Amino acid sequence: MADTDTRSPARSRRTRRSKPRPETLVAYYRQMLLIRRFEERAARAYTEAKIGGYCHLNLGEEPTITGLMAALEPSDYLFTNYREHGYALARGIEARRVMAELYGRSTGVSKGWGGSMHLFDTGTRLLGGYGIVGGQLPLATGAALAISYRGGDEVVMCQMGDGTTNIGAFHESLNMAALWDLPIVYVVINNGLGMGTTVDQSSAEPELYRRAAAYRIEGARVDGTDVIAVREAAHAAIERAREEKKPFLLETTSPRLRGHSVVDPARYRTAEEKEQLKAADPLARFALELEESGVLDAEAREKLDAEVKAEVDDAAAFADDSPHPDVSTLFDYTYATPVPGESRRLPADPVF
Repeated sequence: MADTDTRSPARSRRTRRSKPRPETLVAYYRQMLLIRRFEERAARAYTEAKIGGYCHLNLGEEPTITGLMAALEPSDYLFTNYREHGYALARGIEARRVMAELYGRSTGVSKGWGGSMHLFDTGTRLLGGYGIVGGQLPLATGAALAISYRGGDEVVMCQMGDGTTNIGAFHESLNMAALWDLPIVYVVINNGLGMGTTVDQSSAEPELYRRAAAYRIEGARVDGTDVIAVREAAHAAIERAREEKKPFLLETTSPRLRGHSVVDPARYRTAEEKEQLKAADPLARFALELEESGVLDAEAREKLDAEVKAEVDDAAAFADDSPHPDVSTLFDYTYATPVPGESRRLPADPVF
């Protein structure tokens, strides 16, 4: 069967093949381009003080994101860390709603109260966005336990950075997932740096997928700059988790083009390293591959670029025009259900 999938986020099952159709490749390129332009616009908005707090970008990680999300089903669950804008877009959330959340507006995916690090959308089963390093792992493992308990066939994907593999929650979660045969795929995005420290300097075993062996979990490493390779590796891991009810650890090597966050100048990188990263830009490389194979000519690329730019400009304008959350809603989501005696006192309010 040929690959007939041309949609951008989660897909119908068993339609992935190693040789995708041209329209599928173009759809992946458009998705990667959208993430790139969105993140560039977010960086600009941060310097304009339209985005507050922390802001971590997916620049350079577009093939990894697109490949991972192409392998997930709409019914599967996704937990991420704080570098999640691209995942939200690839999962199918409108650019308008994502940008509005970054701006802290009530039309955002978390109604303006979450911001850059806490995107959350039950409709697409994106269950965070977590600011605490590794905070998502126990929750994602618990979600997989709930699926197992109910006898469902959904799978949980839990994304994390390379630095997360050194914290206790990583080992505790993998241990329980292996003991209880949970349908979860842990994905380590290895961009080579835990903030500013290289993986080699912080991890006794720098090939992070090998850590799965300690818990008798299958693991694999894939080139995160190759969208098709990521999709195929993720699909194999997800289907194993779905059919065999076994956890999996997938590591993608995906260098980020910028610093850890918007305000990080990445001075720990040499000028030579920065030039090498720029020369190896996976988006530019993929565009060249499509052009050389006759899939996407220069005119079509320019048209796509214009479409994506218009979409991102529209998202920014929408966010700018959207209202801020009303102060009266500040405590609306503190608890899932009403709690007797819950305090809703604001800092300036009297104690009594």
